[in-house]
Amino acid sequence: MERTFILLKPDCVQRRLMGQVIARFEQKGLNVIALKMLTITPDLAKQHYAEHVQKGWYPTLETFITGGPVVAAVIEGLEVIRVVREMLGATNGLNAAPGTIRGDYSSSRQMNLVHGSDGPEAAAREIAIYFTPAEICDYTPTITPWMRASDET
Repeated sequence: MERTFILLKPDCVQRRLMGQVIARFEQKGLNVIALKMLTITPDLAKQHYAEHVQKGWYPTLETFITGGPVVAAVIEGLEVIRVVREMLGATNGLNAAPGTIRGDYSSSRQMNLVHGSDGPEAAAREIAIYFTPAEICDYTPTITPWMRASDET
């Protein structure tokens, strides 16, 4: 099993799309193992987006991401990082394919609803920023045998 981090951004929360987005991950058979709502502080934004802090457009990003509540989550599943990123679609909602989350709900580069980790190292780093090990509820849903064959691990 692989884990990834997702962040439902302030635009997702304000537009009341949280349930629809999380439902899409669950309908895909992915397992939500941690979930919390919070408001990102400027310091937390700098920690999360450390690689972007020196870029000229960072202040706009920080203003956006700290502008309202977000929902942080850890999602688990087979090849979950790739699967979630494909479900999200292209970063710019105008370029995202119909059927993807951004393709269906976004028409912006920045206000693109959801952040998803781009690789295993980023996922581990981002999960550790937002969650303690005690906040992650590792479990196997009883429906798992009906979602994939027993040899698919």
